[in-house]
Amino acid sequence: MIEWWNSLSLVMKILWGVTLASSLVFIIQSIMTFLGADADLDFDADASGADLDSGAEPGTGLGLLTFRNLVNFCLGFGWTAVLLSEQIASIPLLLTVSMLVGIGLVALIMLMFKWVGGMQQSGNIDVWKQALGCTGRVYLTIPANREGTGKVQININNSVREYEAVTDGCKLPTGVQIKVVEVINESTLLVEEQESIII
Repeated sequence: MIEWWNSLSLVMKILWGVTLASSLVFIIQSIMTFLGADADLDFDADASGADLDSGAEPGTGLGLLTFRNLVNFCLGFGWTAVLLSEQIASIPLLLTVSMLVGIGLVALIMLMFKWVGGMQQSGNIDVWKQALGCTGRVYLTIPANREGTGKVQININNSVREYEAVTDGCKLPTGVQIKVVEVINESTLLVEEQESIII
């Protein structure tokens, strides 16, 4: 292993470093996502890391400049570079092809998230009328004072629905019971913590 590493050129060492590091981060992100604990992974910005966004609505997950997209780019770029390094002798051409694959992977994943998000909100529920006043719980932490979005799960017509959410008050951690006080748009709700009723 050490002999193999020492036999690599400086460029290949850098490419392998990027590839292995991005692969490790990607695996950690995937595990955290499946465990439902990825709310603070993108620099504690919001559930999808859209705080570093470049034009998309916060919390949509479709922002271009997010940590998750950086990892996806490095993943596509790195693996393409190391796998094609013996087939493409020219380093500039290798890097160009690898960059195009990395950009293509980011675009593909963004389109996939947009498609899945559209499916999530499809159906015959009129969120403007039916979500107002509904109760539920915080699924992904909601930052205080509308400084970012989290996610909530609410029950509408005996069906659990997931929406982006903001709050005007204090930070609402995962699991807190909430009430919808305003519908901001078709995918985002304004919520507040539901006060416990002690009898």
